[in-house]
Amino acid sequence: MTQDLEPQGSRGFPDQAADPTAQVIVVGLDGSPASWDAFCWAAGQAARARGSLIAVYVTSMLTPVPVSGDFAYAEQAAQEIAAELKAEAEQRAAEAGVQLTFVRELGDTVHALIRVARSANADLLVIGRSAKMLHHLVGSASRRLASRQDAPVVVVVP
Repeated sequence: MTQDLEPQGSRGFPDQAADPTAQVIVVGLDGSPASWDAFCWAAGQAARARGSLIAVYVTSMLTPVPVSGDFAYAEQAAQEIAAELKAEAEQRAAEAGVQLTFVRELGDTVHALIRVARSANADLLVIGRSAKMLHHLVGSASRRLASRQDAPVVVVVP
Protein backbone atom coordinates (compact mmCIF):
# COMPACT_ATOMS: atom_id res chain seq x y z
CA MET A 1 0.00 0.00 0.00
CA THR A 2 1.31 3.43 -0.87
CA GLN A 3 -0.05 6.26 1.20
CA ASP A 4 0.60 9.74 -0.14
CA LEU A 5 -0.27 11.58 3.06
CA GLU A 6 1.61 11.43 6.35
CA PRO A 7 0.33 8.55 8.53
CA GLN A 8 -1.51 9.78 11.62
CA GLY A 9 -3.07 6.77 13.35
CA SER A 10 -1.85 3.48 14.67
CA ARG A 11 -2.49 1.88 11.26
CA GLY A 12 -1.38 4.86 9.18
CA PHE A 13 -4.87 6.34 8.95
CA PRO A 14 -6.35 9.33 10.76
CA ASP A 15 -6.99 8.62 14.44
CA GLN A 16 -10.70 8.81 15.26
CA ALA A 17 -10.27 8.72 19.07
CA ALA A 18 -11.43 12.34 19.44
CA ASP A 19 -14.96 11.43 18.32
CA PRO A 20 -15.86 7.74 18.67
CA THR A 21 -19.07 8.27 16.64
CA ALA A 22 -17.21 9.66 13.61
CA GLN A 23 -17.35 7.42 10.55
CA VAL A 24 -14.39 6.32 8.48
CA ILE A 25 -15.45 6.03 4.85
CA VAL A 26 -13.36 4.42 2.11
CA VAL A 27 -14.13 5.40 -1.49
CA GLY A 28 -12.72 4.01 -4.72
CA LEU A 29 -11.41 6.73 -7.02
CA ASP A 30 -10.18 6.21 -10.58
CA GLY A 31 -11.00 9.56 -12.20
CA SER A 32 -14.11 8.34 -14.02
CA PRO A 33 -17.33 10.36 -13.68
CA ALA A 34 -18.86 7.50 -11.69
CA SER A 35 -15.96 7.50 -9.21
CA TRP A 36 -16.23 11.28 -8.75
CA ASP A 37 -19.97 10.88 -8.10
CA ALA A 38 -19.10 8.26 -5.48
CA PHE A 39 -16.43 10.53 -4.00
CA CYS A 40 -18.87 13.46 -3.69
CA TRP A 41 -21.51 11.25 -2.08
CA ALA A 42 -18.93 9.80 0.33
CA ALA A 43 -17.61 13.28 1.20
CA GLY A 44 -21.15 14.43 1.97
CA GLN A 45 -21.74 11.38 4.16
CA ALA A 46 -18.41 11.94 5.95
CA ALA A 47 -19.36 15.58 6.60
CA ARG A 48 -22.77 14.57 7.97
CA ALA A 49 -21.19 11.89 10.17
CA ARG A 50 -18.31 14.12 11.34
CA GLY A 51 -16.02 11.51 9.85
CA SER A 52 -13.07 11.19 7.56
CA LEU A 53 -12.58 9.96 4.04
CA ILE A 54 -9.99 7.63 2.58
CA ALA A 55 -9.79 7.84 -1.22
CA VAL A 56 -8.20 4.78 -2.80
CA TYR A 57 -6.70 4.79 -6.30
CA VAL A 58 -5.85 1.29 -7.49
CA THR A 59 -3.31 0.64 -10.21
CA SER A 60 -3.50 -2.71 -11.94
CA MET A 61 -0.40 -4.85 -12.01
CA LEU A 62 -1.26 -5.54 -15.64
CA THR A 63 -1.16 -1.94 -16.84
CA PRO A 64 -0.55 -1.91 -20.58
CA VAL A 65 2.63 -0.14 -21.63
CA PRO A 66 3.21 1.51 -25.02
CA VAL A 67 6.66 -0.07 -25.47
CA SER A 68 7.24 -3.65 -24.49
CA GLY A 69 9.11 -3.81 -21.19
CA ASP A 70 8.93 -0.08 -20.48
CA PHE A 71 7.63 -0.48 -16.94
CA ALA A 72 9.27 2.75 -15.77
CA TYR A 73 7.05 4.68 -18.20
CA ALA A 74 3.93 2.91 -16.93
CA GLU A 75 4.85 3.65 -13.31
CA GLN A 76 5.55 7.30 -14.08
CA ALA A 77 2.17 7.61 -15.83
CA ALA A 78 0.42 5.98 -12.85
CA GLN A 79 2.19 8.38 -10.45
CA GLU A 80 1.10 11.38 -12.53
CA ILE A 81 -2.51 10.20 -12.59
CA ALA A 82 -2.39 9.57 -8.84
CA ALA A 83 -1.01 13.08 -8.24
CA GLU A 84 -3.79 14.65 -10.32
CA LEU A 85 -6.47 12.60 -8.56
CA LYS A 86 -5.00 13.45 -5.16
CA ALA A 87 -4.97 17.19 -5.89
CA GLU A 88 -8.58 17.17 -7.11
CA ALA A 89 -9.71 14.98 -4.20
CA GLU A 90 -8.00 17.28 -1.68
CA GLN A 91 -9.75 20.30 -3.19
CA ARG A 92 -13.17 18.63 -3.13
CA ALA A 93 -12.66 17.30 0.41
CA ALA A 94 -11.62 20.76 1.62
CA GLU A 95 -14.76 22.26 0.05
CA ALA A 96 -16.85 19.66 1.91
CA GLY A 97 -14.94 20.25 5.15
CA VAL A 98 -13.79 16.63 5.35
CA GLN A 99 -10.43 15.21 6.40
CA LEU A 100 -8.95 13.19 3.52
CA THR A 101 -6.33 10.51 3.26
CA PHE A 102 -5.30 9.53 -0.29
CA VAL A 103 -3.95 6.02 -0.82
CA ARG A 104 -2.56 4.41 -3.94
CA GLU A 105 -2.75 0.62 -4.07
CA LEU A 106 -1.40 -1.91 -6.53
CA GLY A 107 -3.45 -4.91 -7.58
CA ASP A 108 -7.06 -5.92 -8.01
CA THR A 109 -9.53 -3.12 -7.28
CA VAL A 110 -11.90 -5.16 -5.13
CA HIS A 111 -9.17 -6.77 -3.03
CA ALA A 112 -7.35 -3.47 -2.59
CA LEU A 113 -10.48 -1.62 -1.45
CA ILE A 114 -11.34 -4.37 1.03
CA ARG A 115 -7.76 -4.44 2.32
CA VAL A 116 -7.75 -0.67 2.94
CA ALA A 117 -11.22 -0.73 4.49
CA ARG A 118 -10.20 -3.49 6.90
CA SER A 119 -6.90 -1.77 7.77
CA ALA A 120 -8.72 1.45 8.59
CA ASN A 121 -11.64 -0.26 10.37
CA ALA A 122 -13.88 1.57 7.90
CA ASP A 123 -17.56 1.95 8.67
CA LEU A 124 -18.52 2.17 5.01
CA LEU A 125 -17.12 1.41 1.57
CA VAL A 126 -18.34 3.52 -1.38
CA ILE A 127 -17.82 2.89 -5.09
CA GLY A 128 -19.35 4.21 -8.29
CA ARG A 129 -21.22 1.91 -10.67
CA SER A 130 -19.37 1.21 -13.87
CA ALA A 131 -20.95 2.48 -17.07
CA LYS A 132 -18.96 0.12 -19.30
CA MET A 133 -21.04 -2.54 -21.01
CA LEU A 134 -18.33 -5.21 -20.65
CA HIS A 135 -18.39 -4.74 -16.87
CA HIS A 136 -22.11 -5.46 -16.82
CA LEU A 137 -21.52 -8.73 -18.65
CA VAL A 138 -18.37 -9.88 -16.85
CA GLY A 139 -18.95 -8.37 -13.41
CA SER A 140 -17.86 -4.93 -12.31
CA ALA A 141 -15.99 -4.04 -9.15
CA SER A 142 -19.17 -2.48 -7.71
CA ARG A 143 -21.11 -5.70 -8.28
CA ARG A 144 -18.32 -7.80 -6.79
CA LEU A 145 -18.11 -5.53 -3.72
CA ALA A 146 -21.87 -5.32 -3.22
CA SER A 147 -22.14 -9.11 -3.15
CA ARG A 148 -19.76 -9.32 -0.18
CA GLN A 149 -21.22 -9.43 3.30
CA ASP A 150 -18.23 -8.49 5.43
CA ALA A 151 -18.70 -4.70 5.23
CA PRO A 152 -21.44 -2.19 4.36
CA VAL A 153 -21.09 -1.08 0.73
CA VAL A 154 -22.80 1.78 -1.08
CA VAL A 155 -22.81 1.73 -4.88
CA VAL A 156 -23.47 5.23 -6.23
CA VAL A 157 -25.41 5.21 -9.47
CA PRO A 158 -25.05 8.38 -11.55
